[in-house]
Amino acid sequence: MAGKSKDSIEFEYKSDVLLTIYNILLDKFGQMNWWPAKSDFEVIIGAILTQNTSWKNAEKALNNLNTHNLLSFKAIYEIDLDLLKLYIKPSGYYNQKAIKIKEFINFAKREYNFSLELMKKEDAFAMREKLLGIFGIGKETADSILLYAFKKPVFVIDAYTRRILERHNIIKGALKEKYEKLQRLFMANIMPDEANVKVYNEYHALIVMAGKMFCKRTPLCGDCPLKEL
Repeated sequence: MAGKSKDSIEFEYKSDVLLTIYNILLDKFGQMNWWPAKSDFEVIIGAILTQNTSWKNAEKALNNLNTHNLLSFKAIYEIDLDLLKLYIKPSGYYNQKAIKIKEFINFAKREYNFSLELMKKEDAFAMREKLLGIFGIGKETADSILLYAFKKPVFVIDAYTRRILERHNIIKGALKEKYEKLQRLFMANIMPDEANVKVYNEYHALIVMAGKMFCKRTPLCGDCPLKEL
């Protein structure tokens, strides 16, 4: 331990806990095979639609877009904004979300001529900064796009992640902690050398499942697989 900082020692301890949580949830739920979408483009649109709503509502909006053959760059670029709002209405906040989707589409045309392959070739950090510069795309949405659509090794932090960290005393003040600090906690300890996209993908999906089933606003601790912690 000589020569290591206090933070390094703390991270080593957290590493065991984070790996334990991952293994417990994987044993409980099995592989999640996320993101639930038919294409990388659908992942991106879904990441915007699922803001401040359940995936069930976002999926209804995606189904509307699919029914009207709108799940492509060109189709959404050409569709009238008011009509787009109508189709994505089930997702809630549809006025703002329609503008956000249009802004992303305009960005993709301006910077990459609608090429997902060119976007995927970008450095993860550089692309993250570009995504965060688009109206309506925050850190969680940007990282979801990077991980699930572009297959970049970034860990997504959401409300379920914060709640589980807080309730299991893994880090105090997790509900108020900066996004990047919590992200580093995972990325520094979960296969940091391998930058394992598949594990980051699986881990986040497992956390979401645990959050939906057990770690709700009012927790159901009795049957939670993490209660042994």
